[in-house]
Amino acid sequence: MNRKVQAIYPVSLRDTNASRPRNRIAVDSYGAVRFIFAFVSKHNLHNKWDKETLLKQLEQDGRPRTTLSLYRYAQVANPAFLRDHLFSVWSAIGVLGRIYVSGEGINAQLSLPTEAMSDFKRSLEDIDWLRGTRLNIAIEGDDKSFLKLIIKVRDKIVADGLNDDGFDVTDCGKHVNAEEFNALASQSDTIVVDMRNHYESEVGHFKGAVLPAAETFRDEIQEVESLLQDKKDENIVLYCTGGIRCEKASAYLKHKGFPNVHQLEGGIIEYARQVKQSGLENRFRGVNFVFDERMAERISDDVVAECHHCGTACDTITNCANAACNVLMVQCPTCAEALNDTCGNECQTFMGLSEEEQKASRAGTRPERRTLRQPTKARVASRD
Repeated sequence: MNRKVQAIYPVSLRDTNASRPRNRIAVDSYGAVRFIFAFVSKHNLHNKWDKETLLKQLEQDGRPRTTLSLYRYAQVANPAFLRDHLFSVWSAIGVLGRIYVSGEGINAQLSLPTEAMSDFKRSLEDIDWLRGTRLNIAIEGDDKSFLKLIIKVRDKIVADGLNDDGFDVTDCGKHVNAEEFNALASQSDTIVVDMRNHYESEVGHFKGAVLPAAETFRDEIQEVESLLQDKKDENIVLYCTGGIRCEKASAYLKHKGFPNVHQLEGGIIEYARQVKQSGLENRFRGVNFVFDERMAERISDDVVAECHHCGTACDTITNCANAACNVLMVQCPTCAEALNDTCGNECQTFMGLSEEEQKASRAGTRPERRTLRQPTKARVASRD
């Protein structure tokens, strides 16, 4: 049965300064009334099922799902209230994903039953500052891209390490579409910069792009500023996965004296959609790294990375099977089989221990590194 739920909210919900309402009423297409209480206990606003149970639930549901991302910068007076509101509404229509909210807005990667898209869009329209938000639909769908709904309140929707009071964060670079991006990128005096982490650009990037060596966005902003110090008067075009990192990075670079900063509207995801829709040249090579169960979505047939163990051309991204390590790596099928999906002999041996021995060994420890391989300096991608 396709039950489309329409949420009816008190006017005060549109004002994040308002006190928390006692309850919310939702009416489905059959006229049944449900009460969603705002003062529910905290365990009802969190998903605590284990991975195996969540996978089983998804398989039993069986409905096609759509994976998408969205973001919006805005002044949010009560992020905790927004968080609880979104969890109540979105969990009711089957949304799964990872969402961050803060005083500066929202950053969301999620999936939902395709049949619930209208209800989801309506939930955005019910919040004034989310009206008209662009939805970046995934290039390659997967019904298991997310397994549960996680919504967290953070200081920032992207950890950038910047003091926002020191510059105008709304004075960002000029947004360009796919056709305009291609035109700019083909010019010899244009510098295309990948604003993603090194392990993202390793498996896919634009032709001729500058690929920083940083492992975090916080470090990358400083690295890019340093790399471009003697190129302030040239055309600079930034890109990232969906656009959110470029919003802040472009504003920061303009503040630092770079007058000709551009950013790819909608990031790689929207670029790929426009290229396919309009039959444009695809200047992206490889796969687009994504932060969900898919790990990546293919943009072109090119393979620009190599297995971290044997050097074979490969762009399969995975984590070490040893949860205590969990290092991110590129690993070919042959090496994955030889190492039992681990990153090396040490973790392979560890995985041979009993569950009790593994638990005792990793107690109180944290992974020492995030990726198996990290470049020592930035590089420039091939223009071919």
